[in-house]
Amino acid sequence: MVAAVLLCFSCGARAETTDEIPEPTLSPEAAPYDADHPENLEPEQLYALSAVLMTASKGDIIFEKDAYTLRYPASTTKILTVWLGITMVDDLNQTVTVSETAMNIPSDSSTMGLKVGEEIRFIDVLYGTMLLSGNDGANVIAETVSGSIPAFVDLMNQTAVDFFGCENTHFANAHGYHDDNHYTTAYDMALITREAMKDETFRKIVGTVTYTIPRTNMQKARTITTKSEYMLSGSEEKPNKYYFPDATGVKTGSHSHSGYCFVGSASREGVDLISVVFYTGKRARWADTIKLMNYGFSQYVSITPQALYQMSPITIETSNYSTSDGNRGRLQLVCQARPDTVRSNIIATRDEVNQMASHIQDTLLVQYTRDFEAPITAGEVMGTATYFAENGEAIIYDLVASRSVAVRENVPKTLEEIVAETYADPNPFPPFSLYLAVIIFGPILLLIFLIFLLILLLRRIRSRGAKAPKPVNRYLK
Repeated sequence: MVAAVLLCFSCGARAETTDEIPEPTLSPEAAPYDADHPENLEPEQLYALSAVLMTASKGDIIFEKDAYTLRYPASTTKILTVWLGITMVDDLNQTVTVSETAMNIPSDSSTMGLKVGEEIRFIDVLYGTMLLSGNDGANVIAETVSGSIPAFVDLMNQTAVDFFGCENTHFANAHGYHDDNHYTTAYDMALITREAMKDETFRKIVGTVTYTIPRTNMQKARTITTKSEYMLSGSEEKPNKYYFPDATGVKTGSHSHSGYCFVGSASREGVDLISVVFYTGKRARWADTIKLMNYGFSQYVSITPQALYQMSPITIETSNYSTSDGNRGRLQLVCQARPDTVRSNIIATRDEVNQMASHIQDTLLVQYTRDFEAPITAGEVMGTATYFAENGEAIIYDLVASRSVAVRENVPKTLEEIVAETYADPNPFPPFSLYLAVIIFGPILLLIFLIFLLILLLRRIRSRGAKAPKPVNRYLK
């Protein structure tokens, strides 16, 4: 079934010469493309017969045009070949020898100019295969990794299915020269490229414009230039209308059965995108890619959890605040990164970002570390906000008071405050005062006074109970 579909697709294809590669045209019914409003991109405004745009972070499909239709990938095949070479070979600086079987390629193949018996560093083969689209280099990679080209092709197909999850892909060689049984889809190629771009060495290679291959036993040192130069370089001295400053790679491809192809990557303000255009024009592959990338950047944004929080900060209601507080105790909390906070970005559409911000406590785990009772000092840590990254790492931010909140005037001291003040006093004995004298001597004076009253009372009682003296008769003479 698959073979039949591909054979029908390739009916009437012309010879394997670049000057006979067909170029599709836009539909006359397509609306004019407005570069000032890239968010309005429509599938009919792309020359490519198949295209897809994907986020590198999650693999979300942003835009597609017949992305699941079987197409011939041409030399974009080398994305998988080079990635396998990087990941399957331990020493990339080892010297390899070019064999006769590796040089057994069609005469009209693109090459990196290797010679049978040439001894060259493996890393130089990787660069030459990617930048010059060398079919000879692809075969050297295949033999270095698997011992033979057929074994390497088996590895490619197994990896495509088991590792990348490609459901509509089959490879017949390591370089992408046309074979009816060598096919993929724009979506599957985006899956492969997304994974490959996670590798630092791969990213470095595909983002390189020029590279110098050192002298070998058979050739002098030479400098090579990428075939993706249109996207990756440009200057005032050498103007290039297809130069895209945000481009980071990846690979071209072309033959009469595949048309012109390009798999691209770009990064802007933390948003990383992967694009694929299959069966488009020689210049249209750059124009199509730029349209796709600008569309993606108009739809997606990259934002830190801290910036997301600040879109809708939390305001708490404090208690025991001063009656002169103009905000009636309301206190906004500021999200503050810790010195050791790992930078993390949330990649999402603008609508998704707004939704997350409006429900910030569903996006961030908010925990408070103290009560909301005044007094509160500006900058005081009130709690934490934790964001869990895609890899499960917990990234913790402090929630701090944006202002000070004074305590209510004449508020009675709590027992805890009294105890704290007592222990904080450097002099354990309070200073002498009338108040202290009353406290100390008052009870004693009161006791003396009571005793005095008691004595008086007893004397009075005794005086009442005493006998009257006998009268003494007195006579007047």
